[in-house]
Amino acid sequence: MVLNYIWIFFFLIGFLVALIDLFLTGNTEVFNEMLTATFSSSKTGFEIALGLTGVLALWMGLMKIGEKAGVIQVFARIIGPFFHRLFPEIPKNHPVNGSIVMNIAANMLGLDNAATPIGLKAMNQMQEFNPRKDTASNAQIMFLVLNTSGLTVIPVSIMVYRAEMGAANPADIFLPILIATSFSTLVGLLAVSAFQRINLFNKVVLAYLGVFIALLIGLIAYFTSIPKEEIGPISSFISSFLLLSIIVSFIGLGWYKKINAYDAFIEGAREGFGIAIKIIPYLVAILVAIAVFRASGAMDFLQAGIASFFKFLNVNTDFIDALPTALMKPLSGTGARGMMIDVMNTHGADSFVGRVASTVQGSTDTTFYVIALYFGSVGIKRTRHALAAGLMADFAGIIAAIVIAYIFFH
Repeated sequence: MVLNYIWIFFFLIGFLVALIDLFLTGNTEVFNEMLTATFSSSKTGFEIALGLTGVLALWMGLMKIGEKAGVIQVFARIIGPFFHRLFPEIPKNHPVNGSIVMNIAANMLGLDNAATPIGLKAMNQMQEFNPRKDTASNAQIMFLVLNTSGLTVIPVSIMVYRAEMGAANPADIFLPILIATSFSTLVGLLAVSAFQRINLFNKVVLAYLGVFIALLIGLIAYFTSIPKEEIGPISSFISSFLLLSIIVSFIGLGWYKKINAYDAFIEGAREGFGIAIKIIPYLVAILVAIAVFRASGAMDFLQAGIASFFKFLNVNTDFIDALPTALMKPLSGTGARGMMIDVMNTHGADSFVGRVASTVQGSTDTTFYVIALYFGSVGIKRTRHALAAGLMADFAGIIAAIVIAYIFFH
């Protein structure tokens, strides 16, 4: 229901802002721009789903091999005690535990193309024991918020964009993004745990979190100890090597267990194709609404209001030009990426505002897109507290990104 109101809000506010623009400035082109935006964004939604089809088929096929070979069950046993506390609805040793682990690992490595199909697989597995098929379960909400919080250890794609835009050291945002996205994930976890009354002070939960934090600190220590120009190539190598190792281990174990890996792959690929088709209406719906809101000038109006507020408080406003990336981030990943590139193109990749935009881009994921994609893949219409918790994580990540950028780069 909440997503329904948000969706309607985008259209109504966008149309209202356009009317005000028409009466105050006589701008008749705004309606043409809004209409054009609906067509272009609906096409974009279809193209995204179409682009996901091949990737979904690939990774759902590989996941099916891993499932039949027993790899997923191994992951489930390793992480089971921790996930049993965070996801008490999920049966112990269920294959979905392994899917969740692999999805989170892919997200941490910045491998969106691998993380999304694995995440969709996990969402479908959780839907199997969801008693109310049109309503998000507690487990699905926890999983979605952990996704939308966007915990990223190695932001490969952002470093690539910064390199293309001429940054002297594309990896200088590595540590700020790592800190900001950690804040986002922590707040998301705390928010969902509060809604669902999950006790995070359990000794098992604290032990797993302690190991994770220790590994995170070790990774930070390692990357801060090597020359900055080596961070990008090394992190890219780690991501690619681990991903290919997973693929080969799945296929190799399948061969060892004497399963028909090819048939298993085809079976999983068919499932991926079906999911890609199913999500098209959900993607088109949310992307069109966001496009109308943006084309109407409502986003610009919101940005100007925020800038005026900070100026009134006599707060440094050097970050204001990066606000479009921050405001777009919860709405559209593609839009936020475009805003980040535009900022770097206008001000320079190594400018303060360019670095702020890059840090914001990596601090969290796209809540509305993730909700539309993941819940849409299983036909969920009632999102319960997922949107509220996801936006809390977004807000924490964005605020942390701006503050940390001032500490590192201002």
